Amino acid sequence: MRGLLCASVLALSLSGTLSGCAAYDTYEKCGFHGCPGDAKITAEVRSRFREDSSLELSAISVQTLDHVVYLSGVVSSGLEISDAGSIASEVPGVTQVVNTMALSQSR
Repeated sequence: MRGLLCASVLALSLSGTLSGCAAYDTYEKCGFHGCPGDAKITAEVRSRFREDSSLELSAISVQTLDHVVYLSGVVSSGLEISDAGSIASEVPGVTQVVNTMALSQSR
């Protein structure tokens, strides 16, 4: 049963950045709405991103699951990728940052 549910969650999460099995494990631990504090962490990361004028906010997605921040999106510079990861890691309560942001292929 767990394998089937894990596979279902994986299939649903392929369009996102989170691992299906990690999402399932956190669901078991924290429930559908995530762990306590996850929404606050996401809000704080986004708030700090707004304070940094070098970040292209509309291009960065922030999700928090069990105090792990997942960053994704396509931005125009490697510095944005690095800065976003650094900023997110400084937010209280963050245990890890998984940064899958990529550079745009503009020509």
